[in-house]
Order: sequence, then structure tokens, then C-alpha cells
Amino acid sequence: MPAISHDIPVTDFTTDVLIIGAGASGLTAALAAAESGAQVVVLERDASPSGSTSMSSGFVPAPATRFQAAIGVTDDTPDLFCADLMAKSYGKSDARLARLAAQTIGPAMEWLADSAGVEWHVLDDFLYPGHARHRMHAVPEKTGAALEARLLAAVIAADIALVTDALAETLYVDTDGKAHAVGVMRPDGTCEVIGCKTLILACNGYGGNAQMVAEHIPQIAGGEYYGHAGNTGHAVAWGQALGAELKHLSGYQGHGSLAHPHGILISWALMMQGAIQVNSDGRRFSNEMGGYSEQAVKVIDQTGRVAWNIYDQARHDFAVAGFPDYREAVAAGAIKTGATVAELAAATGLPEAALAATITEVQALAKGDGTDAQGRDFTVTPPLSGPFFAVKVTGALFHTQGGLVIADDARVMRADGTTLPNLFASGGAACGVSGPAVEGYLSGNGLLTAIAFGYLAGRHAAAQT
Repeated sequence: MPAISHDIPVTDFTTDVLIIGAGASGLTAALAAAESGAQVVVLERDASPSGSTSMSSGFVPAPATRFQAAIGVTDDTPDLFCADLMAKSYGKSDARLARLAAQTIGPAMEWLADSAGVEWHVLDDFLYPGHARHRMHAVPEKTGAALEARLLAAVIAADIALVTDALAETLYVDTDGKAHAVGVMRPDGTCEVIGCKTLILACNGYGGNAQMVAEHIPQIAGGEYYGHAGNTGHAVAWGQALGAELKHLSGYQGHGSLAHPHGILISWALMMQGAIQVNSDGRRFSNEMGGYSEQAVKVIDQTGRVAWNIYDQARHDFAVAGFPDYREAVAAGAIKTGATVAELAAATGLPEAALAATITEVQALAKGDGTDAQGRDFTVTPPLSGPFFAVKVTGALFHTQGGLVIADDARVMRADGTTLPNLFASGGAACGVSGPAVEGYLSGNGLLTAIAFGYLAGRHAAAQT
């Protein structure tokens, strides 16, 4: 269990910057700190680093980058991005943190390309909900696992010490809140004590802690958890014990399109291209263009906590060509198909008459006939046409968005507005930019703060040593 101790122990060794967590945030922080000349050690609880980064799509939103300019997007700005962030949360995001993230992420992405050799491509074939410009960046493989692998390779190339199978459990701090060391449990039950001049918490949020989920976000407690089991809320617990300011613990990223029971992410890009969702009655139940995060709760509210994504050959081909996760779903047998609505109904078990009525209705709406009762504009995408495809999905919790409030240098702030002397936080350990509710999550917000705040934490932690 996470603990705080004021009894400063003898250390096994000491480093300038100690980082807890080897996901995108911790690895970015490590690279930034090492480039500044600091000695860096990264602690990772798993035998092989993966975390929530590897389970994500790997897409990172950033404005005003040279990668956008390369595809002709020259009018995006941090101000525009910040406005999109605030609009998605209905103005409830922490405005200072939203602006800090929007201003930092572009330079951080270009720095990762220049200093760590991370190759970025901007996705320009669709706009995710809430983004005013094509600003979603991805590595060529378009997966979170590939992003994690590239960052890990850069850390290894930089000769940064990465200690795996190292579960950080105890923070040793003095009475002023200055961190001196971390107690680490090893697989054989032994404990090592690693001293530090500065400490960065990059250990994500509390999505893997069922008790905390039930307490702070009960609406998703009955859903699937599609995050890393190691996200147990250590940073929140340590922060509470140190008098840190905690904010938006009710905020989280959900997703309304996790293949069931296969547990494979089905990209929301299908919806943006014209797919629909129906419940087990064969009826639509929402405006699918609102956002995939809030859709998680809407899907969970349906009978059996499931829905079906319905689309056609053109959208299927689009997903096969563009998304490795979708190809995995095809290989797993998660995708059902039928040349006609009747055949699709037979393949899925959906009621044929209701499914036919739903598809006929959306086909008419796509031609401009009528107004959708759910508020979706179907005229922006081509109508669905056979053959048809479907995949059963459920709603899931991906990761939490609330956490430790940080200052502009990524140091953890106390509730009284002062900062802790040498404790930094980034990524899911820090309060994010999605506000207090599921609908505030703008696509990519998780990796946005992982990289932007990790970059800040690494640089400023190194400068303090």
C-alpha cells in the first residue's frame, strides 16, 4: 500500500531525478531531464514497460507543428486548441492547465522528433469530435504500443537507467514536504531505498482501483476497465498525505466502442465516417458524433450493457486500411457481416424489422430527408449501403483524468497555493484538462498531458538538481 514516511532512511543509491512510471509521460520526462544533464532513474512496476500508453490508440493532439504544416494545416494555434479543450468540457476544465498543455505540446512533439527520433504523422482523413483542425499526431504504426516502444528505445539509447519489477510503495519526505527517497518492493520481497534530489510522479491515475472508481465515478463502476491494472491511485494517495491540491477526481476517459467480449478497441473513426450504434432492440439511442468518451455511459445504460456498431463495406475497408486494432478484431472474429439487412440481422441476432427501419431512416437522413431525433447531421457522410458489417461493443473506463494540481513548472501544488519543494507530477498522476465529467474528454487528452506535462516535469526537475 502507498505510504508516506518522515523517517529518512539510509539509501542504497541516489540519483538526481527519480521517476515513478515508464509510460509515455515518465519516458518523456526521463528524456527531457537527461538531455539537461541530470542523472535519471526510472522505476517501473512491471517486468516490461507498457502501461496505459500501450493500450491507447497512440494519438497525440498538438497545434502549430511542422508536421501539420507538411500536410497543409497552417492555421492551427495553441489558442484555437485551448478553445477546443474548454468547449469540450463546457468551460469546466482548469483553464490554466488547458492553456499550459496547449502551449507546451507542440514544442514537446517537435523536440521528441529532433532529440529522440520519434517520427510523427498527422492523421488527415477525419476529424475527431471537438477538434477544429487536423492535429492528431501518431507514429507510423498508429498504435500506442508502437509509441511506447519508440520512446523506450530512445531512453535505452540515451543510456537512462530503467529499473523494472520495481513497485514504488513508500515516499520518504521531511516535515517540509521535501522528497528524499522512495522505498521500492522487488519481486522477491526485498525492499530497496533509492534517494533523489527531485521526484516525478508519472504513475497515472486510479482506474485500476475498484474502490476509488466506485467512490469518485460510480457511473462507470459497472463498466469494463480497459486500462493498466497498475493504475492504483498511488499518486493520489501520496498527494493527499502531503496536503497536495487534488482536482477533478470525477473526470475520466470512457470509450463507447470496446469489442465485446474480445476487449479490442474499435476506433471511433468509424462513427466519424458514418457508422451508427444500435442497441439490442436494433434502435439508435444517441447522437454518435458527440464523443466516444461520454458514449461509454450511454452504451452501459443499454440492455446487457452492449451496443452494435453498424456500417458498410466502404467504412470496413477504411478501418482495415487504417487501424491495426480493427484488423485484430477482424482476425478475432469480432466483425459480423451480411450482404443484406436480413443477413446482418441473422448474423448478429438483432431484430430484423427494427434494424431495417433504423438503417432505412439513416439512409434517408443522409440524403437530407428529415431531421434526426438524436440531433446528428447525417448529410456530412455518404449513406450506408450493403453489404453491411457489425461489431458488438460495450462501454469502458480507459483512465482517470483528475489528480494532483501542478504549477506551470509541473511541481505539485499544495491546497494553500504553495508548491511542494521537489515533487513533480505529469500525465495521469496530475490533474488533466478534461474537467470533472466524462463528456469533458477531448480525443487525445490523455497523451496530451502525458507528453506535455512530462516534458515540463523533466526539464524543471533537472534544473532543480
